[in-house]
Order: sequence, then structure tokens, then C-alpha cells
Amino acid sequence: NIGYKADGIITKSEYSNDQSLDLTTVVSVGDSMTVKVLKVNDGEGQVLLTYKRLAAEKGNERLREAFENKEVLKATVTQILGGGLCATVEGAFIPASLVSDSYEKDLSKYEGQEIEFVISEFNPRRNRVIGDRRQLLVAERAEKQKELFAKLQVGDTVEGTVKNVTDFGAFIDLGGV
Repeated sequence: NIGYKADGIITKSEYSNDQSLDLTTVVSVGDSMTVKVLKVNDGEGQVLLTYKRLAAEKGNERLREAFENKEVLKATVTQILGGGLCATVEGAFIPASLVSDSYEKDLSKYEGQEIEFVISEFNPRRNRVIGDRRQLLVAERAEKQKELFAKLQVGDTVEGTVKNVTDFGAFIDLGGV
């Protein structure tokens, strides 16, 4: 009931993209919900409504704000694709080149993990939301490097982890640097 001369109807496909969803488990008679009108008369005298499109618009507005404010978002990785990761934040895609500050051949370790990222590209018309985790890691590493170099003195003895050995020397991680 939308307080109009005809009832409104939300088809299953206008409630969710999940076709296996049982609507009786998520909505009940008497529930109040905010919806968007698609058509005043669907040909059968009913008002056609949508829930998922309104939710998508709200999600896009939230993503636009995060993009404009360069806000750090947290989301769970839901899918590993050949070219990167998909996260739960309105279908954000993080290309493999922006997942880490170093090359990662195997991205499967991120599946189900909660990660932080910023949105580097937002284009709702093309349904394109690109996340960038790399710039956060680069900034974090630069901060660690700054702190470490402020503490280090010539002659100090420090502990680290050997990261790589070459014919001209060894690379040692001193805690992120």
C-alpha cells in the first residue's frame, strides 16, 4: 500500500538480483520500506515499484562521496578474478596492479579478507568503480620509512629479514622498509 488509488508492486527482479532469494524470508506483511516508482500504471492498473534501483542509487551516492573525499573504505573480497579482486562495496573492482605495492602472482590469499582501499575511478554510467589499495600501502611504507630514518644513526645495530639475495648484495626488510 503506497497511499495511492492502486497498490504498488515490486517484482522479485526489482527487489534483488539474487534470483534464489526467497522474498518471504526478507520482507513481511506490515513492513515499511522506501521504494522508487517506475511506472504509475503497468497495464494492469498497478504501480510498478523498485527497491534494488533505489538501493543502487544510494550506494552510488555513498561511493561518489567516498571518491570525492578520498575516503578509505573497508570491504570483504568476494571474488578473485584473473585481473584483480571484487569487493562487497557496490561491486568495486580492484585491478591486480592496484592490490599491492609489489607484484603479487597469486591473489587467492585475499579471498574473504577484509581490505582497505580508496576509490580511484568512479563512473556510475558505465557501472565502473575502481578501487586502489596500492596507494594506501605506498603511503604507509613512506611513513614507516620516514620514522625509521628519523631513528637510525650510523653505527646502529638493527635486526631485519632477508627479502632477496642478489650477486651484488642482500635486501633486508627493517620492518616495512
